[in-house]
Amino acid sequence: MTIREQIRHRLQEDQIDFLLVQFVDIHGTAKTKMVPVSEYDNMIDSGAGFAGGAVWGTGQGPHSHDMMARIDPSSYTPLPWMKNTARFAGNIYVDDVPHPYCPRTNLIRVLEACKNEGYIFNVGMEPEFFLVSKNCDGSISPWNPDGVDTFAKPCYDYRSMAPAAEFLQELTTGLNSLGWHVYQCDHEDANGQYEVNFDYSDALTTSDRVTFFKMMTGQLAKKYGAIATHMPKPFSDQTGSGLHAHFHVADAKSGENVFTDHKDKRKLGLSTFAYHFLGGVLAHAGAIAAVTSPTVNCYKRLQIGSGLYSSRSGFTWTPAFISYGDNNRTQMIRTAGPGHCEDRTVSALCNPYLGLAVYLTAGMDGVRRKLDPGEPNLGNLYSRSLAEIEKEGIKLLPQTLIEAVAALKDDEVVQQGLGAIADVFIDLKTKEWETFHKQITPWEVREYLTL
Repeated sequence: MTIREQIRHRLQEDQIDFLLVQFVDIHGTAKTKMVPVSEYDNMIDSGAGFAGGAVWGTGQGPHSHDMMARIDPSSYTPLPWMKNTARFAGNIYVDDVPHPYCPRTNLIRVLEACKNEGYIFNVGMEPEFFLVSKNCDGSISPWNPDGVDTFAKPCYDYRSMAPAAEFLQELTTGLNSLGWHVYQCDHEDANGQYEVNFDYSDALTTSDRVTFFKMMTGQLAKKYGAIATHMPKPFSDQTGSGLHAHFHVADAKSGENVFTDHKDKRKLGLSTFAYHFLGGVLAHAGAIAAVTSPTVNCYKRLQIGSGLYSSRSGFTWTPAFISYGDNNRTQMIRTAGPGHCEDRTVSALCNPYLGLAVYLTAGMDGVRRKLDPGEPNLGNLYSRSLAEIEKEGIKLLPQTLIEAVAALKDDEVVQQGLGAIADVFIDLKTKEWETFHKQITPWEVREYLTL
């Protein structure tokens, strides 16, 4: 039985009446059309039509031919909060040709090139997010219905998490009904901040899941009187939200993790292949940051130091240096275990399709060029000054969006990971920075009005 027929039976068994045909724009924001389930075959063969000029980063104008989002049947995802509706992730076509400005299509291109070399890219991503309330004056505060989530160090605290327990349980039950295997969730380091962990998968499936996760948290939060936000740094005195990426490369035929070597002389359990991959990531880290931390706000969390100024808890929990190490959360790349690496710099607002495409491209460049990342850093980078760290040859990640965009402009390899999207991405992010930089902030008014 074909996958088309398998899903057709699932639609009947699950009593699905409507389909959400979903793709993402350049920001990773979910875009959808809702169609009756009777259009299932048409959504596979032809797709749902969209005017590309109405969506950011599509490479289209008002005169362009329709973008047709054709669903991937394997991405079938019934909505736990709307039982008669299912989501399908789609790929964009224009005039029956895959559209190169589609982030999902672009990731498939990069993954297929990797598979042609004999490898697959497995990733698990850990979404952090805030539940917030909107105040009468339009500002926001951490969602705190019981008035108890006020600790300077609320991480893992039961009393702080308890008001959100029903929300987290409904979220967990819904995701597990889809086979995601949510294995833990917790209150994170900031007031009103939470994290949910689910099993890793191939990079495409994980990207589809992260997109759906954002959709689901937003809808469920309303039920509990909250707003779910994946904004990286909604509060200047709180820890920011990341989308930590756990990853390894596997053999395409056997599925064996090629990052693992229990005889590793550096005692991290990493193979020569893994070190070359990390060498590529570190060599291109500045340009990667433009994609994995793609907004002005992202760089409010990528700051130097312990975070005593920018976080009530005392730590930012976000590395600011281009480094790797052992099981050490002050490093950009933490070796969580043999054959298991984690990048802690990835922002909650990363478009996972674009972020993982450039990450894999950079890593495989390191493999081909046999780049060596050097010896692992085992120290606490939070406690050391910029001057001390730079003496050791460790470089600082971009501290603003425009710095990261400048690095991307000079990095042909990372641009290759974006494909046709590269020029549009660079142009859009440059304009975002220019728009931000022209704004007069309340801080400026407060500090300089009477001078």
